[in-house]
Amino acid sequence: MQPETAPTLAHGLSRAARLVSSGEVERCGLRFLDRHERETFLDWAEIEARARRIAAQLRTLGVEKGERIVLIYPTGPEFFDAFFGAVLAGAVPVPLYPPVRLGRLDEYHQRTATMIELSGARLVLAHRRVRRILGQTITLARPAFGCRELADLPPGELSLAGDGEVVSEDDLALVQFSSGTTVDPKPVALSHRAVMAQVHTLNGMWPRESALRHSGVSWLPLYHDMGLIGCIFPAMALPTDLTLLGPELFVAKPALWLRAISHYRATVSPAPNFAYGLCVAKIRDEEMEGVDLSCWRVALNGAEAVAPSVLRSFRDRFAQWGLRGEALTPVYGLSEASLAVTFSALAHPFTCRRFARLPLAEQGIAHHHEEGQELVSVGRPLPGFAVEIRDDDGKPLPARHTGRVWVRGPSLMDGYLDQPRATARALVDGWLDTGDLGFWFDEELYLTGRAKELIILRGRNYPPEMVERPLLGLAGLRTGCAVALSWLPEGADGEVLWIFVETARNASRTVIDELAQACRRAILQATGLVVDAVHLLAPGTLPRTSSGKMRRGETLRQFLADELQPPGSASPLHMVGALARSSLAFTKLRWSSSDG
Repeated sequence: MQPETAPTLAHGLSRAARLVSSGEVERCGLRFLDRHERETFLDWAEIEARARRIAAQLRTLGVEKGERIVLIYPTGPEFFDAFFGAVLAGAVPVPLYPPVRLGRLDEYHQRTATMIELSGARLVLAHRRVRRILGQTITLARPAFGCRELADLPPGELSLAGDGEVVSEDDLALVQFSSGTTVDPKPVALSHRAVMAQVHTLNGMWPRESALRHSGVSWLPLYHDMGLIGCIFPAMALPTDLTLLGPELFVAKPALWLRAISHYRATVSPAPNFAYGLCVAKIRDEEMEGVDLSCWRVALNGAEAVAPSVLRSFRDRFAQWGLRGEALTPVYGLSEASLAVTFSALAHPFTCRRFARLPLAEQGIAHHHEEGQELVSVGRPLPGFAVEIRDDDGKPLPARHTGRVWVRGPSLMDGYLDQPRATARALVDGWLDTGDLGFWFDEELYLTGRAKELIILRGRNYPPEMVERPLLGLAGLRTGCAVALSWLPEGADGEVLWIFVETARNASRTVIDELAQACRRAILQATGLVVDAVHLLAPGTLPRTSSGKMRRGETLRQFLADELQPPGSASPLHMVGALARSSLAFTKLRWSSSDG
């Protein structure tokens, strides 16, 4: 049964807490797993009670309705204390990612300070361990209330009135930064109305089998829409259990994800394409002892291009542990739509088709061809959503013609926060120009890439994913760390095709020496394209978004500016130096504040 629709996140949390406290539903909430698979459990009533205390403290501090609060936390109970505390206080949480690439701290400080400034946040709340390293970030951004741990907030008096009444459905629920693969991240302003519409739609999609109680497992970052809006809020709205692992735990040991699904009998668990590939590459049979994945009904695959080979290899690799092939569900969505826009058919095998390469590259027209480029269907629009394919002038295109993907639906953003020009370019007459490219075939959507990332060679357009995909699994190449792009050098007769790849950490010298030629062969065989140059890079060199996507345009910019360098040392000595610099920055901030 689908739950009633709450108008705001605050009302949704209050409803979940009431249902748990009254015994109308069995005890449920959020479960946090550590690297040893030990759990900490908070039910929804406990989560609300903790959030109300933080809300009272924020009001005492002087935080007013509508003010933005940046949250920088790893996955854990404190994130939800801060997030829901901000919501109940009437403030607007802005989740940002904690520093995870210690060799890129200077880049992190600058990028995070920019996002704090763009959000207009007056306060940064951070986990104790994270705050220790944020001194330079806060020095650059200078939020009015500084950077605090929850333990540093002043005592507050709990309100006897319902905290949920502070906000309405038209108020901002959160600011979610876009991934920024082609440009710098933009602050996406999402109302309570939009977020709750997305949550209601998602919870209406799960299979309705009798006696099937839905629960979830997620390792996705909480600053990302797929992890926060796609996992946390639907679990709250049902309400049900959700088991959480930190993304760093998944990357280090992917088997933890599948073991958690099995142990807690999760029915729904999403991930981007790279995660499924990582499981195939890294999980050993002995790590799967006792695992039963037959409970997994919906394995959503989205947030980046979906590779047919990865879907098939994941299905085949884990079938012996009960994985249903029809559970694998390619989807499409984006931050500006609060998350999901299309789903492929649930309880049916995913659909892959091959399309003739030349008509697709030269004319943007999709013709079925047995030896052509293989693409995965991402399905049809969710209830209440509409999708159109339009040309560059905004005119609708017929089926099988490639164009820009435009979306309309109940969960679209209000706009980019305090950026009216960018908002006007993206939102036109209730429609959102996603910047993605795709076409309709047999009434299903197929995506071909991002408009700003197309590879242009001799007048033909190629999506970079088409060129990068044949490199999956090459010996000596770091999994998923390849970027393809075209470039017109000064004085050249035409564009050149460049490939940037990171070498695997444990690859032998012999394998690395052969890698460039292996890349050329793989791309030529799969696409017919001749690569002009292969650039081999040290692990961690390629610039990424906060959610781990490759920034192709930034890769080219850094390379041409001779700035494409591997990350610095992440040794204990380097960490000590970073902490010392952060402490000094905080000290200078206190001095400047007292002088003022």
